Amino acid sequence: MPLQDFSARLATGEDRSLADWAGKVVLAVNVASRCGLTPQYQGLQQLQERFGARGFTVLAFPCNQFGQQEPGTEAQILEFCQTRYQVNFPVFAKLDVNGPGTHPLYTWLKRGKDGAVGEDIGWNFAKFLVNRSGEVQERFAPTATPESLAAAIEALL
Repeated sequence: MPLQDFSARLATGEDRSLADWAGKVVLAVNVASRCGLTPQYQGLQQLQERFGARGFTVLAFPCNQFGQQEPGTEAQILEFCQTRYQVNFPVFAKLDVNGPGTHPLYTWLKRGKDGAVGEDIGWNFAKFLVNRSGEVQERFAPTATPESLAAAIEALL
């Protein structure tokens, strides 16, 4: 099952098929607005600007499961991302990445690449790099900076 078989609700409220990004290299990231890693939004936007025209996109999936660090509404989250970090990549509605309510996309992403301590995501800003065929290529820890992923992204473009 490739990435494009899934859908998720955007922060603006409409359901969106991930087939819209078929044939692109995708970096899926569970994000939070009140986390010590939140400044990574800047690096994610820089990756978007650097590689977007070549068939790459960041997809941001807000999650409130880690320290309640994403407490706002979808509208508040989107406004924060756009005004504070000028993101122009898609920001989705909040979802669960672990536990019984895990969004099907994240069940699939985690099965594609387990982390250092198993399948579950350990914190905000875990990153999954998906190749143009829609397969999980690599998983990166929350502490991996967006800049450190540039070579891996470049290799898939």
